[in-house]
Amino acid sequence: MSNPIGRNAGTIVVKKIVKGDHGHHGGAWKVTYADFVTAMLAFFLLLWLLNATTDEQKRGISEYFTPASVSLSTGGAGGMLGGQALAPGASVSATSSAPVIVEIAAPPPPVITETVEKDPDEDALEKFKAEQEQSAFEDAQNELQIALQNDPEMAGLQDNLVVDMTPERMRIQIVDKEGGGMFSSGSATLQPRTRKLFEKVAQAIGRLPNRLSISGHTDSSPLNKPNYSNWELSSDRANASRRALAAAGLEADRFARVAGKADIEPIDLEDPFKPENRRISIVLLRQAPVLPPELQKKKK
Repeated sequence: MSNPIGRNAGTIVVKKIVKGDHGHHGGAWKVTYADFVTAMLAFFLLLWLLNATTDEQKRGISEYFTPASVSLSTGGAGGMLGGQALAPGASVSATSSAPVIVEIAAPPPPVITETVEKDPDEDALEKFKAEQEQSAFEDAQNELQIALQNDPEMAGLQDNLVVDMTPERMRIQIVDKEGGGMFSSGSATLQPRTRKLFEKVAQAIGRLPNRLSISGHTDSSPLNKPNYSNWELSSDRANASRRALAAAGLEADRFARVAGKADIEPIDLEDPFKPENRRISIVLLRQAPVLPPELQKKKK
């Protein structure tokens, strides 16, 4: 076969370049795809956790990832879900332990106490005042008893007068007895001998500087008066006693308190209808401090 180009023409070399397959140009896309899948997995895991955990567990998870100088204590294996394993479609039990936060508080500042020593002279003066007041109370009690014994008009009233004394106060009580009331029945009108008895009391305590507290008491018998109960009766009797003492010479500023207590403080708790529950109580309030126990024993 003849060469159309000619015998003297050079040999023609045809070079075919085959480009590489598009599927094998590199692996960078795999990294990007893996990041995308991981992000989506984390997103769906977050959605699942929000649906599968309680509010208390959510707070625990939040505190687990945001510690602020705290000590965490969790139940189970110590993980963020407290060692609980989740089955498909199940939720964590509400009884799982949430992290316990213990705050580290600074130690309190030292408390500096200052001991104030009492002046021995001041302490001795207080004891002296207490002794003097106690002695004055005892003198008034003796004077009152002697006055009742020496006055023929007061015969038979010794049992109606009850005087008791404690380190806190001196109390004089004028009480009713069976068949011998100090007031007219159901009223605040003093019997003549009761008024005389108040005069003796005023004389005995008149020289003392102590202020007085007067309270009226009744028994539990109801009154047959409309809108007038034992509260009103006891108050009226207490005030009538104050007026009797004032008429006998006690100054107005000696009276610190006047009150009616009806039948709420009976002498005889077992028999609230007993006549002795009807009484007037006159308490001399102390001015000096109460005697210490060792001094009380010494006085006895």
